Amino acid sequence: MKRVLVLLMCMLLVTGMLFAGGEAEEAVDNDVTKVVLLLNGTLGDKSFFDSADNGMKMLKEEFGDKIEVRTIEMSYDETKWEPTLLDVSEEDYDVIIVGTWQMTEMLEAAAPMYPDNHYVIFDTEVNYASGDFSNVYSIGYKQNEVSFVAGALAAKVTTSTMPLANPQKVVGFLGGMDIPVINDFLVGYIEGVQYVDKGIKVGISYIGSFSDSAKGKEMALAQYNQGADIGFNVAGQAGLGQLDAAKDVQRYAIGVDSDQALIFAESDPAKANLITTSALKRVDNSLYRAVKMHMDGTAPYGKAEVLGFAEECVGLADNDIFKKVVPKEIRDFVLDVEQKIMDGKIVVSSAFGLTTDELNALRNAVK
Repeated sequence: MKRVLVLLMCMLLVTGMLFAGGEAEEAVDNDVTKVVLLLNGTLGDKSFFDSADNGMKMLKEEFGDKIEVRTIEMSYDETKWEPTLLDVSEEDYDVIIVGTWQMTEMLEAAAPMYPDNHYVIFDTEVNYASGDFSNVYSIGYKQNEVSFVAGALAAKVTTSTMPLANPQKVVGFLGGMDIPVINDFLVGYIEGVQYVDKGIKVGISYIGSFSDSAKGKEMALAQYNQGADIGFNVAGQAGLGQLDAAKDVQRYAIGVDSDQALIFAESDPAKANLITTSALKRVDNSLYRAVKMHMDGTAPYGKAEVLGFAEECVGLADNDIFKKVVPKEIRDFVLDVEQKIMDGKIVVSSAFGLTTDELNALRNAVK
């Protein structure tokens, strides 16, 4: 009998230890924030998606063992996007991050199915009025404001005596697709150009893709050949074609999202030295900020925010190439324009508030 009791006690002790061990393991797991970033494209664009992935690297560098981050490249194959989102929704991630307008409907379908999950979508927002998205935080950017500053720079360059500027008052804009977020860049860019000189023309092209850099180069070359001495690419990986075109014809360019001059500074300095600056859309800063707020318990799930200069989520790249290539008087001018926007002295229009007719009228005005 005693032997039986001893065996029972041992079994209870072992079971208790296993149970306690399970609790301890769970407690450790709960101390680690697990984050997954789904890219509906691939890394290597040296722009938008690379910036998002850099946000994950910033988090890992800051929080070390307190965080686990994973980036999944879903490629540009749309058939992979929804199944991947549903797969990760079944796993134990604390924060699931997706981006771009192309993921909006998929997230609107998935989020209510997994009410205990937390989702972040960037560069667009879900329609909060159409359902219960209390577990979704949407991030937008004031790209129209930083594009205004880029447009002011382009206007100053094309009317300057800089070595590669020509007498024609023409600048270029190369967009990935004719969609609201790209046109928000365009509206700000045009208004920035006109702020300097209403007589400057803007060549506008849409690639129809965010990955076709060959087509991007072809369209950019056409703009340069039509008189543009500086062009602004807003097309992700496809926009890299404009930087190649600028190098081929020795004209200036403005990068986007990431600091594209610094990216190419070592691998292709001839190209880097033509990138006057970049209109930074700091996806990395915004995702770092979102996850940090989640960890602090302050993330505004169920809401959308639009981030700008104040949150350091947009801005012009101020690097050594910018200082070397762009004359000081132009640099001072565009920095003053940036400050006036921050102070509310310049109010920039947004494509999101324009009708199709109003947008077409603006495009036609600078044709």
